[in-house]
Amino acid sequence: MPKLRLSATGLAANRGGRRIFSNLSFTLSAGETLVVTGPNGAGKSTLLRLVAGLLDSAEGRIELDPSPDNTRGECVHYLGHLDALKPALSLTENLRFWQRLWRSDANDIGSSLARVGIAHLASLPLRTFSAGQRRRAAIARLLLAPRPVWLLDEPTSSLDADGEAMLAGLVTEHVASGGVAIVATHRPLAITPTTMLTLRALEAA
Repeated sequence: MPKLRLSATGLAANRGGRRIFSNLSFTLSAGETLVVTGPNGAGKSTLLRLVAGLLDSAEGRIELDPSPDNTRGECVHYLGHLDALKPALSLTENLRFWQRLWRSDANDIGSSLARVGIAHLASLPLRTFSAGQRRRAAIARLLLAPRPVWLLDEPTSSLDADGEAMLAGLVTEHVASGGVAIVATHRPLAITPTTMLTLRALEAA
């Protein structure tokens, strides 16, 4: 995985015509993790979407060094609140869709499912899965195509203790291999962050 540096300088974001955070800056180098905490509405999810390139900032800039050949989004895996999986398709069919979309065969689907503990569910439709099993399926997507930046929004949602330990191990392995991770969470994850960032809800005008 190529070494990189991710930096945000003077970021500000608006939602519904209201400023939710401003003058936010941080820098992450290869092998580092940022954990973002704060109350509901403080902008944790918005920050991750800005870094992913899904939203535009009101002020400031986000930079990757080296700069990507195409878009910043192609360097990023974003795991949001929704699992981005179709209930009518089997687990394997869902992951095969993402594998083809990303044009990646770096890791096979079977080994990715084994790593998140749901290989035995490969042929079953997602509509039969529990919330925790769907979350594990979404995490398996991170393993299909190596990307240096992981953006994880409340990633432990619906996971049991074993699932939380599994996820912590994957994040630790990712950053040890030279990746970076930004984790927005209300619950502690068994990782050692390089940096902590606490967002605070601004008073409505």
